[in-house]
Order: sequence, then C-alpha cells, then structure tokens
Amino acid sequence: MTRLRHTHPKDTRVSKKPLLRKTLALIALTALSGCTIFGDAPHYRGIAVSAHDLGELTPGLSTQADAQALLGPPTFQEMFDNNNWVYVSQITKMRIGQTEGVKQQHVVVLTFDNNGTLQTITQKDLADADQVAMDSNQTPVPGGKASFIQQLVGGVGSYNPLGATGLGGGGNTSGAGGLGGGGL
Repeated sequence: MTRLRHTHPKDTRVSKKPLLRKTLALIALTALSGCTIFGDAPHYRGIAVSAHDLGELTPGLSTQADAQALLGPPTFQEMFDNNNWVYVSQITKMRIGQTEGVKQQHVVVLTFDNNGTLQTITQKDLADADQVAMDSNQTPVPGGKASFIQQLVGGVGSYNPLGATGLGGGGNTSGAGGLGGGGL
C-alpha cells in the first residue's frame, strides 16, 4: 500500500532546482549579450568594389579614365608595373592582445596595356593570400648589450626639453639651449 502525501494549501516550500536553473540561464544570457555590447565593432578599410561596378568595365574597351571615374583612384599601383591597379578592401576586428585580425578581404586587380586600355580583371579574397612567416632572427646592433640597470641609469638626466632657465633658454644649457635655442 502506498501512502499519499497530503500537502496543506498554505505549504510554501518551493523547489530550489528550477529557480537555480532560471538564475543560471539569466546570468548566461546577460554574459553573452555583454560580449556583443562591449565587443569591438568591425573596421572597414580600403575601397570596396562591387560586382555591379566591375560589370560596368569591359576588357578591351574600358580605359584607365573609365576605371578611375567609376571606382576612384586605386589603393595602389604595382611597383614594377604601373599598368596594374590594385583595389583592396578589408574588414578587420580586434583580437585578443589588441592586435587587429583580418576577417574578410577582397582584392581587385585591373591590368591595363601601355595605351591605358583595360586587359583583365582579377579578383582575389583571403583564401588566395600567401601566409608569410616572420623571421625569428635578430639583426645585431653595434655597441653591445646594456643591462637593465645600465639602461635605467643611463637615461637619468639626459632629457631636459626646457633647458636650465626655462623657455627662453638663455642660460648655460647642454644641447640646443631649450626651446628658445639660445644655448652655448
């Protein structure tokens, strides 16, 4: 025989598990929404070239003047061939450590012949980029290496932008005599 538990209508005991779950869910939602509120907005850089604008250019017919009138001046011209105009647009966003990371990149290269007539249109994105590793070697500098104490003590008293007598610089000062230039 099972016994039924009879609860009194004034029994106000509430299970703590649903309340705990609701509280944790509220904290999680607040934390996630805070990430977007306080997150860094993306930065748009360069000259964005739309597909519509590129459709207005026709290889063999369009000229450099047409391209500049439609797209504006290029981001840069290639160093060894001024007939290659490059339009670069990027969307960057701050990463951990306050360094910018490129999220999206679109590169359009317009190649002209020596008469200024458009020959080809090439488009590239971030997937086409070549990854270049930094060289970990260091270039030696003359003078040896100063210790931390030598660097700290060596700089004491070497910076005095106002000179000995203030802005006029008329006194006996080292260097240019302050901002006024009236030193030795």
